[in-house]
Amino acid sequence: MPLLGWISGIKIYRYISTFDHWLAFFILLLIGVKIIYESLKQESKDESFNPLDFKVLMILSIATSIDALAVSLSLAFLEMDIIGPFLIIGVVTFIICFMGFFIGDKFGHLFENKIKILGGIILIFIGFRILVEHLFF
Repeated sequence: MPLLGWISGIKIYRYISTFDHWLAFFILLLIGVKIIYESLKQESKDESFNPLDFKVLMILSIATSIDALAVSLSLAFLEMDIIGPFLIIGVVTFIICFMGFFIGDKFGHLFENKIKILGGIILIFIGFRILVEHLFF
């Protein structure tokens, strides 16, 4: 995904460079609001859901690697080389996913939806920060 995003970024940068900060802001805002909304929504849990099922793991791995695509897209906009970030993204993602799996299994019940709300707030904050930095600095 980082390589795909970087290649795509090189190709489309000249078309969106005038409004890329607004695009990043709205995408992060929408994702943050959606995460907060879904964490506050009361739903019954589906007990038949198995997060260790191969099909589920593949879908989740693709969904979670979309952020790597977005990051590498921005690296292309900054005209950075992709090799270093490509390796760092891969290694750090593996380590954090590995640790997160075990930490979530042991302590996930303590935080439940509160951590999702925090994640949504962080995404919204990052979106505002990108916008403010581009407009005022």
